Amino acid sequence: MNENKDNRKRYTNALLFGLLLILIFNAVIMPMLNNQPVKDTEYSFFLEQIEDGNVSKVEITDNEVNFQTKDDQKYSTVRIDDPDLVERLNDKGDIEFTGVSTQQSPLQSFLFAWVLPLIFLFALYSLLFRTLGKRMGGLGNAMSFGKSNAKVYVKAQTGKTFADVAGQDEAKEALKEIVDFLHDPDKYAEIGANLPKGALLVGPPGTGKTLLAQAVAGEAEVPFFSISGSEFVEMFVGMGAAKVRDLFSQAVEKAPCIVFIDEIDTIGKKRDGQIGGNDEREQTLNQLLTEMDGFDGKKGVVILAATNRPESLDPALLRPGRFDRRIPVELPDLAGREAILNVHAKKIKLTDGIDFNAIARATAGASGAELANIINEAALRAVRNGRSAVDQSDLEESVEVVIAGYQRKNAVISQQEKEIIAYHEIGHALVAAMQKDSAPVHKITIIPRTSGALGYTMQVDEGEKFLMTKEEALARLATLTGGRSAEEIIFNTCTSGASNDIEKATKLARAMVTRYGMSSTFDMIALETVNNQYLGGDTSLACSPETAARIDDEVNRIVKNAHAKAVQILTDNIDKLHELAHYLLDKETITGEEFMAILKPEKSLV
Repeated sequence: MNENKDNRKRYTNALLFGLLLILIFNAVIMPMLNNQPVKDTEYSFFLEQIEDGNVSKVEITDNEVNFQTKDDQKYSTVRIDDPDLVERLNDKGDIEFTGVSTQQSPLQSFLFAWVLPLIFLFALYSLLFRTLGKRMGGLGNAMSFGKSNAKVYVKAQTGKTFADVAGQDEAKEALKEIVDFLHDPDKYAEIGANLPKGALLVGPPGTGKTLLAQAVAGEAEVPFFSISGSEFVEMFVGMGAAKVRDLFSQAVEKAPCIVFIDEIDTIGKKRDGQIGGNDEREQTLNQLLTEMDGFDGKKGVVILAATNRPESLDPALLRPGRFDRRIPVELPDLAGREAILNVHAKKIKLTDGIDFNAIARATAGASGAELANIINEAALRAVRNGRSAVDQSDLEESVEVVIAGYQRKNAVISQQEKEIIAYHEIGHALVAAMQKDSAPVHKITIIPRTSGALGYTMQVDEGEKFLMTKEEALARLATLTGGRSAEEIIFNTCTSGASNDIEKATKLARAMVTRYGMSSTFDMIALETVNNQYLGGDTSLACSPETAARIDDEVNRIVKNAHAKAVQILTDNIDKLHELAHYLLDKETITGEEFMAILKPEKSLV
């Protein structure tokens, strides 16, 4: 209703403005356009010029006679009843003359003076404030008079319930209370309890924060307002705050309902008070804080928000009475990954005997979105191979596609480089297999991938691990240096193929020293802080330059020791290194079972 009133008011103002422009055009502009650089004269002068042969052109209208002399001077005189005028002009022979009728019907005058200009102005209005406004973004939004533009869904449109969400049992349990409140608010009001106004969903990208919010709305069977934080930020100061007011006004009208603000860190960043800050964002944040304080939580308006950067949010946004409930939506564990794979696999055809547990074990650290992508890639591969159902090999290959990219089947690699790659990968696998604190080898391949990898060794733990011991970290370091060690032993050189291994080894060794307390030199001292833990986990040192130099020395010592250990293991098993490398060169891809069958499991572990 309010939107219709605003539209009527807008078009009324546009009509009045257009009529005013037409009045100005007809009263001022048209007379100015009609003025011609001519001199008014008498009819007798016109006749004299004809007799003297000084007239070159004549234009006869209903009310006047316009003529031009041979010196290009233009004159105008009043037309009088002169039956002999045409005969005089014909007698001279060299005078061009025409007759023009200037009379218009009243309908023509009305059309040309009022209707056509009005149509032109409305067309111009539509062009400027609609088409151009959409392209420019800011102008179009400015003319929306502070509308929130939130997408409103109902149960039939979202179609999501908790059954569609897998691997987030703790988050679902925390949100079920909100659903129960929306179903039966009187039960809480009777005891005097107030449901938290806001719940903040925090976690890495792709873990299902938006899906959880939609599932809450689907379970509660209430309207669901969805808007991104970036939609509040406008080019005009104050428009974002107006959108916040409009959003909460709509939510109160449709209560009980759920308002979901995705990427709330866009408007919820800490206010630093620096000169030249984003005034529009801070005004929008202030309005959001005010609105959350102003509405009654008992009416059934629940605010859900999602972010990947909780550390950047303003403390005022997280205090009790606002977003006082924080719900972690973490990466799924082994059981969660298996459940997610089963949920997405319901949409595709599968052969019998699919082992989702094996796929879940091979995808440690994968998010729900990545697991959904793995299922989709497996279905695409089955179609490419001409099959009507997905089998286990499709799923295993799709894991490698997501991790390392597609196979580069047409890549031309020389035989010498293939040998180096084969020894490199067997070096990783052999060092891993000969250590008791290392994960079992699952697959080895020297087929290049589109990610840039010329080969890789995949290790898969038997179960889920949440902690890493110092022994496991050192074993991991030795495994990472195993590829370079094999190159040095066999070819007496080193290549650029170990660059990614070196990067991972350095990062792990530095974490052991600065964050894990696994260094005898520094013991239990935190020397590094993690920023944006859900977006890559960048780190920054929190120590003096002298200490940073000592950290570098310690990291260098740890990696060197791991490198020496890998060289020792490969030297002690040089025959197996040659045998396995030649077997890999012949097969290009071997499984962990094939690898262990050649290595002989009864080999003593170190």
